[in-house]
Amino acid sequence: MYRSNGNYEAFARPKKPENVDNKSAYLIGSGLASLAAAAFMVRDGQMKGENIHILEELPLAGGSLDGIYNPDRGFIIRGGREMENHFECLWDLFRSVPSLEVEDASVLDEFYWLNKEDPNYSKCRVIENRGQRIPTDGKFTLSDKSAEEMAKLFFTKEEDLNDKRITDVFSEEFFESNFWIYWSTMFAFEEWHSAMEMRRYIMRFIHHIDGLPDLSALKFTKYNQYESLVLPLVSYLKSHNVHFQYDTAVKNILVEHINDEVIASTLVVQQEGKEKNIDLTSDDLVFVTNGSITESTTYGDNDTPAPVTHDSGASWSLWEHLAAQDSKFGKPAKFFKNIPDESWHVSATATTLDDKVAPYIEKISKRDPYAGKVVTGGIVTAKDSGWMLSYTLNRQPHFKKQPHDQLVVWIYGLLSDEPGDFIKKKITECSGNEIAQEWLYHMGVPVEEIPNLAKNSINTVPVYMPYITSYFMPRAEGDRPQVVPEGSKNLAFIGNFAETERDTVFTTEYSVRTAMEAVYTLLNVDRGVPEVFASAFDIRTLLKSTYRLMDGQKLEDIKVPFPAKIFEKQLWKKVEGTYLEELLRDSGLV
Repeated sequence: MYRSNGNYEAFARPKKPENVDNKSAYLIGSGLASLAAAAFMVRDGQMKGENIHILEELPLAGGSLDGIYNPDRGFIIRGGREMENHFECLWDLFRSVPSLEVEDASVLDEFYWLNKEDPNYSKCRVIENRGQRIPTDGKFTLSDKSAEEMAKLFFTKEEDLNDKRITDVFSEEFFESNFWIYWSTMFAFEEWHSAMEMRRYIMRFIHHIDGLPDLSALKFTKYNQYESLVLPLVSYLKSHNVHFQYDTAVKNILVEHINDEVIASTLVVQQEGKEKNIDLTSDDLVFVTNGSITESTTYGDNDTPAPVTHDSGASWSLWEHLAAQDSKFGKPAKFFKNIPDESWHVSATATTLDDKVAPYIEKISKRDPYAGKVVTGGIVTAKDSGWMLSYTLNRQPHFKKQPHDQLVVWIYGLLSDEPGDFIKKKITECSGNEIAQEWLYHMGVPVEEIPNLAKNSINTVPVYMPYITSYFMPRAEGDRPQVVPEGSKNLAFIGNFAETERDTVFTTEYSVRTAMEAVYTLLNVDRGVPEVFASAFDIRTLLKSTYRLMDGQKLEDIKVPFPAKIFEKQLWKKVEGTYLEELLRDSGLV
């Protein structure tokens, strides 16, 4: 496997790999990583679809990319991934997947046209004082010290951030900035999360710093991501005879070590309460999605909280069994054993049943929520919420079967161990009705109307996800297994708990990238995996992002000691009249 850059490789069709007709594949789990791996085996590996087997514990595919109507509870979305134009591997995949919505178009075509015609941006990113809009003025309010700390983190080697938390690299005043409000609530970062992963995010999305305050950097699908991404991909795979086997849990994968080679030899599978072994050869490829952020999810309803659970579930148990056989397979305990109670655990889907709540939504978003276009443009955060509550309305309807007079709202609280401001309870203790009341309170609904609206005008379904922030747990090099561990002949790890260079977890791109790397490596596909977009190495991007992070200050406005000012003037004499001066002026820094 090698990496490429540019469209020469992107448009190339690889030759059929040698001996591929004699190979088969088993994919553990049916999340985006597995579905993408199967698609790359079909398209680029030219493997027969009937030789590809997807084994899924649940009765449907999609993993964490979900969106479903439950007849007993209502519409449910546990969350949604944010996307951008430089998800090179994701768009490489979906350019080949036919749209289910638009005739003679790919999913990429459909997505591209939609976001061109209806570009995403927020007219109100933050509220406080019960629905009072804080204008999106783009100010990050980083102090000089905080800006210096960010620059230092950017230039720190990743290996020097092993097991460090964000609080280890930033002082208290950083967490008082607008930047942190925007950053933490958009990406679900918390102060105790991994400094290593935060550095990756800063480097990965440095080209989108300008779009952080108003979320104009983001793009969204037409419907929920299950219907817009998963279903077309499943349809594509089924059209190529890929085999889906649901209600099937892989309990263990037995691995043999022969000299320096690692070979997956047996799958231990449980189906319908019965356990059986599937014997493997080196021509039987195994792709494991190790760990899951939505494993062991529990569901509540309008009147009942989602039960709190610490059940590890099949995906974490499988990873533990694998890690016990070889240290190269990572350290799952680092990610799911000690997640603090304060972290995000609960989200909720609120469905409005009439038009009584819509005016409060429109007052904040400044858009008609029934227009079928962008509504909030991403999350709106209640800055003074004890739960650090945020909500979002994507384009409506959010489900194909959703009545046009209903709205589906996603709500989450970043802090799980703090009482609410209207409902004086932790979000983990709240029913859907109580979560709706807290949301309405921060939306500015008159207090006397809140209980009646929450009861009669909204149906709210809470979900509890014990491992939803496990991606961001402080980690060290080697805690996540390499996509293809050293010496492995037929075993690969895919998804957001596998290790690839420079990319960021909690993204659809990471799932697809690891899938592409795994398939291209084990099948020896002669085509480059697109490099991560290299904005962090573009001096123009770095200068422009510096200008934005400094809230538009010029270099001459920055307070520095007198000796440094003398040096600055001497340096400027060297720069003036050169291409560097042109770059500095283009960025706004001078």
